[in-house]
Amino acid sequence: MLGTLIHWGIDAVLLSAFLAGIRRTTGLTPKLSDVPNKDVRQLLRSYLEFGEYIFDFAVVIFGRSTSFERRS
Repeated sequence: MLGTLIHWGIDAVLLSAFLAGIRRTTGLTPKLSDVPNKDVRQLLRSYLEFGEYIFDFAVVIFGRSTSFERRS
């Protein structure tokens, strides 16, 4: 049970970071204004902001690594 919850949590973080990457590269983002409940909308907004944080963190870590290089 605990392993399943951890797996779902990691999947949720990866999905949020993936959506942040799509937003950064294309400008596309989920249309939260269509969510009728304002509490759920705020929860989703926080979830997406957490994905932005994880995405930024990964960029910093990979940027410091000698295994990655920047290309234009």
